Amino acid sequence: MAMDSQEIPPKAVTEPHSLAEWTHVLCTEEMPIFSYTALCIHDVLNDDRKGAMELASVILQDPNLTVKLLKISNTPHYNPSRQKMVTVSRAIIMIGSEVIRELTLVCSFLESILSSVNRQQAHEEIAQAIHAAVHAKYIALAINDPSPEEIFIATLLNHIGSISFWCFCGEQGERIQALINKEHYTREEAEKQVLGFKLMELGASLSKAWKLGGLIEEAIKPAALSKNPRVGLVQLGYEITEALKEGVGSKKYQDCVRKVEAFTRQPKQVISEKLQNNTRTASDIACQFGATDAAGLLQSGLDQAINAEEPVIDKKQVQFQISQDITSIISEQFDIYLLLKTILEGIHRGIGMDRTIFSLLLSDKQSLKERLSLGWRKDSYDYKVVFNISETPANLFFHAMSGTQAFWAKPSEHAKLYTLRDINVIGKNECFMMPIFSNKVPIGLIYADRSVTKEPLTGADLNAFKYFAQQANIGLTIYRMQRAAMKKDSSI
Repeated sequence: MAMDSQEIPPKAVTEPHSLAEWTHVLCTEEMPIFSYTALCIHDVLNDDRKGAMELASVILQDPNLTVKLLKISNTPHYNPSRQKMVTVSRAIIMIGSEVIRELTLVCSFLESILSSVNRQQAHEEIAQAIHAAVHAKYIALAINDPSPEEIFIATLLNHIGSISFWCFCGEQGERIQALINKEHYTREEAEKQVLGFKLMELGASLSKAWKLGGLIEEAIKPAALSKNPRVGLVQLGYEITEALKEGVGSKKYQDCVRKVEAFTRQPKQVISEKLQNNTRTASDIACQFGATDAAGLLQSGLDQAINAEEPVIDKKQVQFQISQDITSIISEQFDIYLLLKTILEGIHRGIGMDRTIFSLLLSDKQSLKERLSLGWRKDSYDYKVVFNISETPANLFFHAMSGTQAFWAKPSEHAKLYTLRDINVIGKNECFMMPIFSNKVPIGLIYADRSVTKEPLTGADLNAFKYFAQQANIGLTIYRMQRAAMKKDSSI
C-alpha cells in the first residue's frame, strides 16, 4: 500500500545566506554541468596548444547541448550561406571559435536552468535578457560595431546572477517578492534586505568563478567602473526593455529612442518600428534556445503557437551528412585530426553512442591512451583515459587489437575478457571496438558504448560503426601517401 505523503515530513532545505555561499551552491550543486563546460572552454581557448578540435570535444560531451548548438548554428542568422553544418567541428570552422564559444555558454547556461522547476520570475528574467540582447545587437549593427554578436551574448548573460537565483531560490525569493509587492521596496532594496547583497553582485561573482571574462564580465561590473562604450550598449538594451513595459508613449521610452538616435543617426520613426519588431525576433531566438516559456511571455500578444519539443533526430540522415563531410575532407590535402574528430562525431551522434573514444597504442604496446573522446565524464578535461592490453589473461583490448575487424563485445558471451581492471575503467557494458592501422600496423583503437542509456546495441549499429572506423583506416592510408609524395617533391 502506498504510504500517505502526509506521514513523511518534508525535508528541511537550508538556503545559502551569503554571496559566497550562493556562488558555491550554484556552481557546485545546482549547475555543475555548466560550471564544468564554462571552465573547460576557458582552459581550451586560453591554451595556445589547443584549438578548434579541443573546443569541439568539450561541446560534444553533452548531447543536448550539441543538438541545440547545431540547430542554432544552422539558422539564417548564423549561417546565411545555408550550407548545412552537421558536425560541431565544421560549425567552428565556418562560424569561428569565438562565436561558437559564446553560443555554447548561452546554450549550456539555459540548458542548466531550464531543466529545473522554474518560477514565473525566472521566465520573466530570461525573456527580458533575450529581449535586451536583441535590442543591443540591433544598435551594435547600426553603428558598425566590430562584433555585434559579442554585444548580444554579453547582454544576454548580463543578468546571469538574477536568472540563476530565481531558478533555484526558495523562501528567500518569496520574501523578496513580498517586499517588492507589499512593502513597495525597489528590487535592489529588497535583494539587499533579504540576501545582504544585490543579485548583480552575484552575477559578478559567478562570472568570475566561471571565468567568463571579456565583455561579459566587464558589463556585469557597476557602470561607474567601466570606461568601455560597448558596455553602454548592453545597459541600453535593458533600458529599452524596461521602457517598453511602460508603453511607447511613456517618457522613458522616448528617452531611449533619443539615445538610440544619438548612437545610430537613424530617424526616430525607423528606430521606433525596429524596437517594436525586435520583440518578435527575441521570441524566435528564445524558441531556438529552448526557452519556450520565455518566448511565450515575449509574444503573448502574437497569435503564434510555440512548439516546445526538439525535433526528432534522424540518425540515418546524420550518418549520411557526416559521411559526406568525411568524403569532402579526404578528397583534399586534409587535416588528419579534423578527419578523426569528424569520424568520432559520426559514431557518437550518427549511431547514438554514449561514450566514444580514439586511443593511440603507446610505445610499450601494453596500453592505449586517449587521443580524442566524446561523452566521457571526467574530473578534469586534461585527464586521459588509458586502456590496459593484457595477454595473460587475455582481456577485451588484447582481443580487439589482435584482429583486423570490428569486435562486438558482450558481457553475456565474453565474460572472461572483462577483467577487473577493464571493468574499473569502462564498466561491464556491451561495446564496439575496432583497431586502426597505419601501413598495416595497428596504431590505435576506436571504442564506443551506451553505458549511460543502457540501450541495446544492434547489428545495424555495428555496421555503421564498421563504416566510420574503416573511414579512419582509409584516411590514414591516404594521409600517409600524401605525406610521402610531399617529401618526394621536396627532395627533387
